[in-house]
Amino acid sequence: MSDETSTSMPPEPLSFSESELLIDCYRLMQRIRMVEERLSSLFADGSIPGFIHLSIGQESVPVGISRHLSDSDTIAVTHRGHGHALAKGMELAPFFAEMMGKQNGICKGRGGSMHIADASIGMLGANGIVGGGLSIATGSALAHKLDDSGNIGVAYFGDGALAEGVFHECLNLSALWSLPCLFVCENNGWGEFSRTDLQFRGNLKKLAKAFGVPYQYVDGIDVGAVTDAAGDIVSAMRNKAQPYVLECKVERFHGHFEGDPQKYRDESDLATLAERDPIIYLRDKLIRSGIAQPIFDDIVARLALEIDDAVERATAGPAPDFADARLAVYAS
Repeated sequence: MSDETSTSMPPEPLSFSESELLIDCYRLMQRIRMVEERLSSLFADGSIPGFIHLSIGQESVPVGISRHLSDSDTIAVTHRGHGHALAKGMELAPFFAEMMGKQNGICKGRGGSMHIADASIGMLGANGIVGGGLSIATGSALAHKLDDSGNIGVAYFGDGALAEGVFHECLNLSALWSLPCLFVCENNGWGEFSRTDLQFRGNLKKLAKAFGVPYQYVDGIDVGAVTDAAGDIVSAMRNKAQPYVLECKVERFHGHFEGDPQKYRDESDLATLAERDPIIYLRDKLIRSGIAQPIFDDIVARLALEIDDAVERATAGPAPDFADARLAVYAS
């Protein structure tokens, strides 16, 4: 992460409460970033089986939204779901153990990166199927409405899922039945290896309007803007059960999967990604407001120790027992 900051811009005064909120956001965004950077190195050295899909560059969305969610609110996410799991409250050691396929993983090593879940915090799972989490979140929103809990369901999906029929079906059902489901599109401009505008000719704002579902757009470079928008939306949904669409513009720094050389992207596009880094953007904003650099250094140092400890505990965990694992797959 670059240490360059803009010194020519005037200070931006922030209230104490706003500064505290944004520092908390910085801490959690940096936590997700550093965890995924560690995942990248663990995958490279063969400690993580299968594939992993990193959300580096997109951390502001789950952080800004999760500030307004409780353990009783439910989320269903994509194959790029590490940040959402951590923002929702998943503990690091069992998280890393799950990535490594260990028995002490949060899903006993059976889910791995693309199917990690923790019902105790309302994290209904990542999903390797494009758009696969949409109907799960919609179903959970129906359950919330039926039990009159005031809780909501959140469906995170990428712009690559906009053309999936299940998205249109879930919007329709949510509108018909007034379900408290928040549809969050993390628009990074790419559907796997192709630009989204080459795969989907529609417009999300107009699509939401066609179903009578309120829509809002926010630039994900600013976690404060995501937090504010999500706060208003979630509050409105708790007061009156209804669906909502929130589109967040983000950048995908790494490839579709870890190891993807991204030959399909222009070099100029890749070279300017740092200009759209939500963590650098937030840090520079806080520094201009008067927050000292050592505060950020301390956050990074503490996170490094926490991550080292979690990785060490996960690595020492046992491999899954086959006899135990098969009980969840085959009938006795």
